[in-house]
Amino acid sequence: MRIIFSLIFISYISINGNAQVIETNSIQNDHTISDAFTSTLPLFSDSANSYPYALIAGGSKGIGYAIAEALARRKFNLILIARNKDSLVTAKNKFESQYNIHVELLQLDLSKKEAATDIAKWCTDKNINLKMLCNVAGFGGAKDYLSSLSLDSLRYMVDLNVESVMALSLTLLPLLEKNAPSYILNVGSLSGFAPIPSKNMYSATKSAVIFFSYSLRYQLKEKNISVSVLCPGPVFTKPEIKETTKKNLGWLGMQMAVSPKRVGEIAVRKTINGKLVIIPGALASILASVVRIMPRRWMVALYNKVGG
Repeated sequence: MRIIFSLIFISYISINGNAQVIETNSIQNDHTISDAFTSTLPLFSDSANSYPYALIAGGSKGIGYAIAEALARRKFNLILIARNKDSLVTAKNKFESQYNIHVELLQLDLSKKEAATDIAKWCTDKNINLKMLCNVAGFGGAKDYLSSLSLDSLRYMVDLNVESVMALSLTLLPLLEKNAPSYILNVGSLSGFAPIPSKNMYSATKSAVIFFSYSLRYQLKEKNISVSVLCPGPVFTKPEIKETTKKNLGWLGMQMAVSPKRVGEIAVRKTINGKLVIIPGALASILASVVRIMPRRWMVALYNKVGG
């Protein structure tokens, strides 16, 4: 029982590690980003090639960046979508120079209702050879439902974590079907396997992504489109996450952690191999197995105890 309790505590720490922390004021400001989104280069320039395209929503930092790099190594051209122009340009410059691929940039807020239809129209108009959609963008942090997070921010979380996944999968489906065999990779979390009081809305949104991915896989099976969902444990996307994990959990926590680069590589490799649920790391996989077989009431009580 002590081992199970320790694993549950590790998974609670990992939720903080995988969530993208965005302050409320930042969210409100970013909602004012220009409705137009711009590609920094013409799509079919002199450097264009015949490689297939992968679209990564949230591909400029963290796990999304690692997924993008793993795809670049496999000679996928990339379409990176994020709100921050500087990080997008930095990623584009590296991937194009290091992997000799073509990278398109779309700067926009994926939580906006029109984002998915605008992206699909852009891709269709350019006749993109889209082979993979990666829904990585997400929002979470220290604050959640009934813990000082505003109603606007809670709605933003639902829009970004759930609605954008659903909408992009739907609006880009014709292109994925046209270029089948093709792939959809959604990013969930270990927190999506059980209700967590202190992360109520975040765990609920990630649970929705997992269930959506399960059903979508069977809906698209006859169309030769494979659907996968990535559910990582602790990922050191920021230095403070590593420090907290090492301080609170010591050797066990460090052994369970997986680097962003390895997460990206595992996610892409297993997606291409047709794996449904992808959980990087042996210890994280063990934890996920425990969480999924234990009664929900036990899990919520344990999470409430370790998470306050």
